[in-house]
Amino acid sequence: MAREINRLSARKVQSLTEPGRHADGGGLYLVIEASGSKRWVLLYRMPGRRREMGLGSAGVVPLAKARELAAAARAQIADGIDPIEAKTAAATAPPPPAPVKFSDVAETYMADREKTWRSPIHRAQWRQTLEVQAASLWTMPVAAIGTDDVLAVLRPMWHEKAETARRIRGRIERVLDAARVGGHRRGENPARWRGHLDVLLPQSRKLTRGHHKAMPYAKVPAFYAAVAAGRTSYSSLALRLTILTAARSGETRGMVWGEIDMAGALWTVPAERMKGGRQHRVPLSAPVLAILASVLPDGATASDLVFPSRASTPLSDMTLAMFLRGTDPNGYTVHGFRSSFRDWVTEETDFAGDLAEAALAHLVGDETERAYRRGDALEKRRHLMDAWAAFVAADSAAPSSTRASSE
Repeated sequence: MAREINRLSARKVQSLTEPGRHADGGGLYLVIEASGSKRWVLLYRMPGRRREMGLGSAGVVPLAKARELAAAARAQIADGIDPIEAKTAAATAPPPPAPVKFSDVAETYMADREKTWRSPIHRAQWRQTLEVQAASLWTMPVAAIGTDDVLAVLRPMWHEKAETARRIRGRIERVLDAARVGGHRRGENPARWRGHLDVLLPQSRKLTRGHHKAMPYAKVPAFYAAVAAGRTSYSSLALRLTILTAARSGETRGMVWGEIDMAGALWTVPAERMKGGRQHRVPLSAPVLAILASVLPDGATASDLVFPSRASTPLSDMTLAMFLRGTDPNGYTVHGFRSSFRDWVTEETDFAGDLAEAALAHLVGDETERAYRRGDALEKRRHLMDAWAAFVAADSAAPSSTRASSE
């Protein structure tokens, strides 16, 4: 019985030259052709027939490997499986589906929630945080993402950009939760904070929010003139429009041509893009209309952004902030120009304070008083915004007719 299997040796396989079958045992044979070529075959029986399975050239497949292949085939035979048929089926089977990537789940998650988000800027921010700032995860199989992968994204910014890091962590966690519910991964969420990442990462410094530093209104005309002098980039024009309309930065950056009525000199910001969730109508002064005319492209559609970035997404808040900082390094903020406007109304004009508050889209009066105030004093506010524009842009030239850029 000892000689029933493993009859050959590696040296004998090399030295044998006689044509024919040379048994190793268990149905494994070394076949030598008349030409001298050598190959391995496995002879076996399935119900009703005798079969011969090729296992490869002896010059490529060594004896030990041939025995492994024969043993695997014999195990299939013992289970009633024909190894030749199994091999053929495997060769013709369609390839397994590609693994679901983090980006696949993120794209679906964003698309499903896009209509519930307050503005188009929100989706752009989600894409920026996930596709750019969490780029190392974007193309990974979502099932393979672990704690170390999440930490590799968060650690470089955890202290320097604490609020951004917290926001990214939360968004990664939500996408990975969606992947688990969708059956694309199992186990704990590696981006979970409580009881997981809070053990590995120190509590980051929370951003202390105070008042937005506002430029004194008396300095605004000179600053505006400096910005207007030969500047035709979208960031410069968007900043000028924001100042002239006393709008929030996000309202300007998300502005689309469908919100603008050039003939009626009116900008209607839909409720979903307003902080207070209410539609806001903004009368447009002559300098604002000139800015809009300078950037109006041929064939613009209602959904086209007025001030797109190079990637055709809304300009980032940092873009305007950096432009302001580069023009005036005193730490003033874009949002602070709303305070500059409000101080100017109080100190330099006879316009009612309620009118200024309405121009800033602030609620005026208690709930009962607002219920009886049906209008938005649009025409009165038009006079106010014309006066503000005259003050701000008195020493500035009209916008250049040169096509604006997304710089």
